[in-house]
Formats: sequence, structure tokens, C-alpha cells
Amino acid sequence: MNDVRGAELAGAFYADLVRPLLDARFPGLPHAAARLGSGSDVLGFDDATSRDHDWGCRLTLLLDDADAVPDVRAVLERELPGRYGEHPVRFPVTWDPAATHNVEVATVAGFCRSRLGVDPTRDLSAVDWLCLTGQSVLEVTAGPVFADGTATLSGARATLDRYPPDVERYVVASWWRRASQWMPVIGRTATRGDETGSRVLAARVAEDLLRLAFVLSGRWTPYAKWRGTAFRGLPVAGDLAPALDAAVTAPAWQDREAALADAAETLLGLQRRRGLHAPPAATVAFWDRPYRTVDDAIAEGLLADVRDPEVAALPRHVGSIEQWVDGVDVLMDPARRAALRGACRAWLRP
Repeated sequence: MNDVRGAELAGAFYADLVRPLLDARFPGLPHAAARLGSGSDVLGFDDATSRDHDWGCRLTLLLDDADAVPDVRAVLERELPGRYGEHPVRFPVTWDPAATHNVEVATVAGFCRSRLGVDPTRDLSAVDWLCLTGQSVLEVTAGPVFADGTATLSGARATLDRYPPDVERYVVASWWRRASQWMPVIGRTATRGDETGSRVLAARVAEDLLRLAFVLSGRWTPYAKWRGTAFRGLPVAGDLAPALDAAVTAPAWQDREAALADAAETLLGLQRRRGLHAPPAATVAFWDRPYRTVDDAIAEGLLADVRDPEVAALPRHVGSIEQWVDGVDVLMDPARRAALRGACRAWLRP
């Protein structure tokens, strides 16, 4: 098992050790077994470097019966062997220094709340959707499920497949708006001698357009370490990547701006093919200055098509939590993200 990937190890660990133990001690107990939660192996991106922490015999075991959760935990702690092949079964992780097994046992709703801050087995409001992060959703939906006898896991994962249509319009409009606010100052800073500032701003707009590509592709965006890797798997990446690469590497600000304009046109074309509002061109002149920016008509047209009253009552252009918060210690903490729902609700127009 020297070259085994994390998800493959989890599947084998379940089949060879955990499943037989459950069958013996809890015959007929409905459960799901999966590799969900944190870790590069959930996304399928783990490699040899990933094995220096939080990697090994990890498994997510989900039950319908909340009363059975502590009993299953106790049996696993008492009866799982010390090793599975070449891998320890009990080992410390960054959130728990104790050498214990790393089979997470929970109900479907409890596990989802621990990752998302909300329960997708119940109806989600527009504000609930906007307080999700792409990484948190992927921790529930991206990993493999080896067995599922629960009543709610598949439905929860299906619910989280993508934003509802009007929430998606709102989030897409907000990404376009962000790009329109920063793009025209790329040239302005460079012409005042601030080449470093111009390059940083170009990279910022390029990142926003890359993240917009995920939403328009109906995909969730992982956190920054794996964002570019996951981007390469999007259908639009072949057309979009050359422009984004040029936007962050071109020596002249005019070439950086032109590359961003090309990227915006590619994304607007994708938006048009999706049947969403799309004016003829993505960029326009910025006042009488020799700079271009994203046309605000893109965002305004998307918002004009929103029919959900809760989404329509949201403040224009604020967007999802990932568009107005970038602190890792907030975005990675479901309790802190859930607390920010109050701010979103406070912004709702009467």
C-alpha cells in the first residue's frame, strides 16, 4: 500500500475492517461509509507530501439513528486493531493530539452542520446559501461514498450540487461587479509608476474571474491551495487559462488589461450559452480614460432577472461570504460563518 491514495485506503479500510465489525456488532444498522471532511484526499489531490499530517485510515461513518452514534464510537475504539496493513489505525491529527482512531461517526445532519454550519436535509434560505463556502460544500459532496443505507445523505449531496438559480445570478453578478471595480485601476496605477501595484491588481482580477468560472461551470471552488488544480478540470479552462496566465505574467499593463478583457469575453460567452443575461461585449471604456473595465450592464441584467423575493431583497453586489470575507480563520470555521448569517439578514431590504 505504499502508493495508495487516501480515498482508496479509506475504502479498503472500511471493507476489510470497519464493515465486518459493524455487521457483527450492529447487524442491519443503516449507515453510510465515505471519505468526507477535510483532507486533500477528499478532493482526490493527495500525493506523497500529503502523508506528513492528517492522512491515513480516515473514514466518515454516518447513521440515521442518533442514539446509536455513541455506541458505534465505543465499539470502534475498543475493537479496531492497531494497524491496517502498513498503516496505523490510531494516530494523532492536528485537531486531536490523542492517538485514537479517525473514523468520524455522526448523523448525516450532524456531520453536515459540522462542515457547513447549516443542515441541507432541511430547506435552505438564500442567506444560508450565501454563507456556504465552496470548500465546506466539497467536504460534504466531493469525496467517495463506499456504501449508503441512510435516508438522507444522497439527498443532501444532491441539494448541494449547485446554487439555486436566483442565488447563482446574485453571486455571478457580484463577481462581475468586483472585476469592474478593480480592472480600470490596473492601467491607472501603472501610468503613475506603480508597476507592483498594477501587477497585484491584475492578479486580483484574474483570481476573481477564475472563481467566476467555477460558478458559471456549476462547480464549487475549493480553497486556495487546490483552486488552480481544480480549475484545470473545468470545461472552460482550455479557453480561459491562456488569458489568465497572460494577465499575471505580461510585462506591460496594456497586455495585462487586454488579457483580462479576453478572459471576461470567454466567461461572458459561457454565461450566454447558459441562457443567462449577457450583453454583446464584456468590457467598455472607463470614462474618457485610456482604460477598460467590465460593463456593469452584465451584473445589472443578471439582478434584473431575479424573481426570488429573498434574493431580490439582498443588498446589491455584496455577494456570498467568500466575496466579502477573506480571513481563513472565518472561512474555515462553520460556527463563525453561521454567525455571519445575522449580518446578511440585517442587510435585507424591507
